[in-house]
Amino acid sequence: MGAGHGHGLPQGATASYAYRRRMQWVLVIIGVVLAVEVAGALWSGSLALLADAGHMLADGLGVALALLATAIATKPANTARTFGWQRAEILAALTNGVVVGVIGVLAIVGGVRRLGDPGEIETGIMLAVAVVGLLANAGALLLLRSGQRASLNVRGAYLEVVGDTLGSLAVVVAAVVIMTTGWVRADAVASMLIGVLILPRAWLLLRDVLHVLLEATPKGVDLEDVRRHILEIPGVVDVHDLHAWTITSGVPVLSAHVVIAEAAEPGCGADSVLDGLHACLAGHFDIEHSTFQIEPEGHSEHEHAGHA
Repeated sequence: MGAGHGHGLPQGATASYAYRRRMQWVLVIIGVVLAVEVAGALWSGSLALLADAGHMLADGLGVALALLATAIATKPANTARTFGWQRAEILAALTNGVVVGVIGVLAIVGGVRRLGDPGEIETGIMLAVAVVGLLANAGALLLLRSGQRASLNVRGAYLEVVGDTLGSLAVVVAAVVIMTTGWVRADAVASMLIGVLILPRAWLLLRDVLHVLLEATPKGVDLEDVRRHILEIPGVVDVHDLHAWTITSGVPVLSAHVVIAEAAEPGCGADSVLDGLHACLAGHFDIEHSTFQIEPEGHSEHEHAGHA
C-alpha cells in the first residue's frame, strides 16, 4: 500500500480537512443570514424570502454535517475499518444532496400555492434583507470556491451556498418587480424559481456521490491506459483483476494481479518490479494507494475467479 500525501495534515485527514476553517466561517455567515431572513420574511410577508430562509436552514445543517464528517474522517483506521472513517464525508454529501432536493420541491410547491393568493408584501423590508443575504452568500462563495474542486464534501457545502446566492438574487429581483410594477405574484414566482435552481445541483451532487458509493472508476482514470503502463514495465507479462475505485474525494485506490516473468528486471528505475509498479501508478496517475498481487506465469490457471 502506497503512502498518501501528508502535507502536515493529521493521519487520515482528507481533502476537505484543509478547508474546515473556511467552512466554520461559512456556517457562521449562514446562521446570521438565516436569522435575518426569517425575521424579514415574517415582517414583510414574503414567501420567496421564507423559502430562501428555509434553504439557508438546510444549508446550515448541511455545512455542520460536512464539518462533523471532516472531523470523523480523521479517526485512525483499525481492524474493523481498514480505511478508517473517510467515507463519512461521502455520506455527509449524500445527506446534503437529499436535503437540498427536498427543499427545492417544497419551494416550488409553496410558490404554486401562493400564486392563487399572493397576499400583501412589504417590499422595502423584503429588498433590504435580500440584499444582505446576497452579499453574505457572495462572501461565503469566495471562501469555498477553491475547496469545492478538491472534495465532494466541500463541494456539497459550496453548491448549497450557490443555491442561496441565486435564491437571494431571485428575491431581490422579485422585490424590485413588485416595487416598480405592483405585480405581487412575482414573490411566488421567485419562490418557484429558487426551487427550480436548487433541484439540478442536488442531482449533480447525488450523481457524484453515487459514483463513489458504487465504486465506479475514479474520474480521470482510464483503466486501459493504466493497463498499458503496467505492461510496459520490464518483467511484467500480463495484468488481470484490475480494479480502481474511490474511498473519498482525493483518495483513489487501485488493485491488480500482475504476472511477471522469471528473472524479471527492475522497472521504472525502482529496485523491484513491485516498487516499479507503485512508482508508475503514483507518477502517471496520482494513485498512491495501490495494491498488487505478484504472480508467476501460469498461476492464473489455479484461480477460480474470472479475470478482467
